[in-house]
Amino acid sequence: VVGPGIHVKVPIMDRVAGRVSIRVQELNVSIKTKTNDNVFVDLLIAVQYFVDGEDKVWDAFYRLTNPQAQMESWIFDNVRAKVPGMILDSVFENKEEIAKEIEVSLSARLSEYGYKLVRALVNDIQPDKGVADAMNEINRQQRLRVAAEHEGEAKKIIVIKEAEADARSKELSGEGIAKQRVAIVAGLRESVKDASDALGVNAEGVMTLVLMTQYYDMLTDVGKNSRTNTIMLPHTPGAVGELREQIISAIEIGKVAGTTEDRKV
Repeated sequence: VVGPGIHVKVPIMDRVAGRVSIRVQELNVSIKTKTNDNVFVDLLIAVQYFVDGEDKVWDAFYRLTNPQAQMESWIFDNVRAKVPGMILDSVFENKEEIAKEIEVSLSARLSEYGYKLVRALVNDIQPDKGVADAMNEINRQQRLRVAAEHEGEAKKIIVIKEAEADARSKELSGEGIAKQRVAIVAGLRESVKDASDALGVNAEGVMTLVLMTQYYDMLTDVGKNSRTNTIMLPHTPGAVGELREQIISAIEIGKVAGTTEDRKV
């Protein structure tokens, strides 16, 4: 066994039996095996190794007829003893553990034949295509469910906010209508007082005049709109007086009811 450099070979007496590289080499092994949940998977194992010094070249060349084939057999033995006891998800989660076990077992065996192991790697795990498609579909459905939940929450928030906005809008509208009615009543009160003082008539007569004016204004607005539904109302001056009497009567009844409740309290 000679190392690198210039050497003399005696013809007939000497011959080159073989050459051994002391550089780091890589062996790729594809293994098909079955997991504990009955799924067939293909594992791609990469093993990096080299001859452990020039003094180990003789062992590396003469003690193993085919080093790569022998290493491949050892890797097959390790993987097929480890993976069948694991379910598919565990194989993906513990690939470093599988590689470490290959390293420990292979290093001890290779050292007997002059080789040293650098690293063992599980480069790829490929389950059966049907199983992979099923796993992808499960993942897709889970993501769709999460997306649907988020979409539902978003719609819920929109509905709640719209309801809150509508409630606030109605509240403000009610406050506006209440203030408008207060202003109308105040204005009518001032108008009745001023008209009574100016015309020398009592408040009842002024209210009758105001009701008749509003009545005829309403008829004018109804006539201007061609799409207004038909409204059946008594159309005589006396009807306005009856309407006024009904309003006054309702107000008086309300006052009496309020007084009665106050006395009970």
